[in-house]
Order: sequence, then structure tokens, then C-alpha cells
Amino acid sequence: MSEERRKKITLPYLFKKVEKGEPISWLTCYDYPTAYLQEQAGVEMILVGDSLGMTMLGYDSTLPVTMDDMIRHSAAVRRGAPTAFVIGDMPYMTYQASTEDAIRNAGRFMAEAGCDAIKLEGGAAMAPRIRGIVEAGIPAIGHLGLTPQSVSSLGGFRLQGKSAALAKQIVDDAKALEEAGAFAILLELVPDRLCQVITERAENCIIMSLGSGPHAHGQLLIYHDMFGLYPKFKPRMAKVFGNAGEVILNGLKQYVSEVKDTTFPAKENYFGMKDDEYDELKKLLD
Repeated sequence: MSEERRKKITLPYLFKKVEKGEPISWLTCYDYPTAYLQEQAGVEMILVGDSLGMTMLGYDSTLPVTMDDMIRHSAAVRRGAPTAFVIGDMPYMTYQASTEDAIRNAGRFMAEAGCDAIKLEGGAAMAPRIRGIVEAGIPAIGHLGLTPQSVSSLGGFRLQGKSAALAKQIVDDAKALEEAGAFAILLELVPDRLCQVITERAENCIIMSLGSGPHAHGQLLIYHDMFGLYPKFKPRMAKVFGNAGEVILNGLKQYVSEVKDTTFPAKENYFGMKDDEYDELKKLLD
């Protein structure tokens, strides 16, 4: 991105990109320094995903993540990326129980963290939640396919919609979310041709792909996956754009070694004191 700050990314801007056939870039982010770098790189959409439960907090799933966790991280990302379109991810059981809960918690993302939209998981059953949030004036994104909050009932982190019947259900769910007012839908880990069908059928809805092939209006990746920063597993859908994890690990090992053999700190890594001031200090101490 140029030195001159870009204009704020807005919904009309995103829909204009879709009209022009220009793919939209979308990444997860959970902290200020990473958000700053993504802003400088020109990333258009940023998802503060509840995946932070795994990538940042070390849980085995996204389920323990709270609204307070999400608000704190979302606010940090907003400060680092003032012009990106920032989406807050609704954590587990902050919207499923009732539309009132969904609206209240979605509103927290907007009021307390300065988000531009929210995202929630689930198909047609969640359409009333989407509708309520949108009617409250909050832009909403749906999430279909592999939905991590439901991973137990889905049988694990695996491809969704492989059979014609299951694929048809996802197509129907996408239409239900679109009709409820979702301006975008994330398709995670579904076959590429299913993603293409849903993209072609979308009338006023942006379809984004996460591991679902190129036939969408844009792509999402998990930041920690693309830079080798999550040690527990490496999903096939993530291209590693740079192995920052290895670079950091090697640097940490070198630091430990240099502290042990006293090559760190060197003279350029600390500050001295003038002789006369040091002599005066010794007199004061005596």
C-alpha cells in the first residue's frame, strides 16, 4: 500500500469489486501489530475470528472463547487497521439461544470494538438471527460448510457437502441466509464445484472461500496457518507464504545460546555512564 492512507473500505466498495469481477482479500487477525501490517499490505477485509481461541489462547477448540475475549482483540485490530473492513466473529452460545442475545452481542462488536460487521455460523436455523441483526442495522455474514463451533456434530475437521444431498442442503442454507439479509457468506471446506454453484446463484450476496476453491468472490486464510505460526496442525487448505514460525524459533534458540555464552548483550545493546558521574555515584554510596 502507498504511503498515502487508503479510503475506508465500505460495503459499496466490496460490492463494486464483485461487479467488476475483482477478487476480495480477507485474512484473520487478532492483535494490533499484525493488523498494522495487514493494513499496510492492503488487505481489504479482516476477520477477528473466534479461532483466536486456538491460535492465540491455546485451547483445543473455539468453544471456550467469550465475548469479552472477542471485544478486546477486535478493538486492538481496529486500532491497527483503521481503513480495513473489520468483522467480529460471534463466539459460541452468544447468538444461538435467542435473537435478542444475538442482537445484543452483535451490537457490542459495533459499539465497543468499532467493527464494520459480524459473522455467525449456521444454516437456515440461524436465518432468524441474521434477520434480527440486520434489521437492527448491523451488517451480517453467514458461515457454512465446516463450522468449527459445530465440529463435534460434523464428525471432525473434514470436507463438508461431498454428496449431492448434503451439497443441496448447503445450497439451500446459503439461499436462506441471503434471503435473511446476510450481505456475505463464508464457505469453509466445501468442494470447489459446490462453491461455484452457490456463487453463481447468489443475487445480492458476496461469497467468500476458505479452502473451497477459486470460484468465489474472494478468499479467506487463517493468518497463523499461512506463516507457520500454529504448531498443532497444518491444514491442506492453507498455503504457507512464509515460514515465520521457523524464523522466530531459530531466533529464540540463538538468543538463549548467546545469553548462555555471554555474547549478548554486546556494547551496542546497552548504555554506558560517564566516568565522572560514576565516580560521584561511588562517593555518594560511600
